[in-house]
Amino acid sequence: MIAHAGLVAAYIDGCWRGVLIEGPSGVGKSDLALRALDQGFRLVADDRVVLWACEGSLYGRAPETLSGLIEARGVGVCREPAIAFCRIALAVRCEQHERMPEPAFTDYVGLSIPTISLQPLESSAPAKLRRALQHLGAWAEEAYLDPLAAGVSPRPGGDSR
Repeated sequence: MIAHAGLVAAYIDGCWRGVLIEGPSGVGKSDLALRALDQGFRLVADDRVVLWACEGSLYGRAPETLSGLIEARGVGVCREPAIAFCRIALAVRCEQHERMPEPAFTDYVGLSIPTISLQPLESSAPAKLRRALQHLGAWAEEAYLDPLAAGVSPRPGGDSR
């Protein structure tokens, strides 16, 4: 499956954890990815992400023709050191968001991934990515323990231990 999205990753607790950044064209996905790169994230893919499932986890990579490239509006397409692929622990929708959202998941190739909404052009958006990745993506099952007790049962697919 190919998603119209970006993918960045952070090295947390000994492994790369990916954040899939989705939204309509022109919303600021690449802008958010560029600012995340300046905050220590690494590029995996910009604009298009090849998604696949393996042993209950979701993975992503750039199509070969786009590997190591990111678009910076007003500058053009730039080369950026990239990692080849990573496990996706969190999805981000670039849209208006609630102050205290309910737990949400998005299905990709049969797997449910924790999902948050962010306004990509907010100055705090890269910091929110890291915090959400640490909180939700690092141990998704624990992050939503209370909703699970309430009967919400997501399928596996987040970056669990």
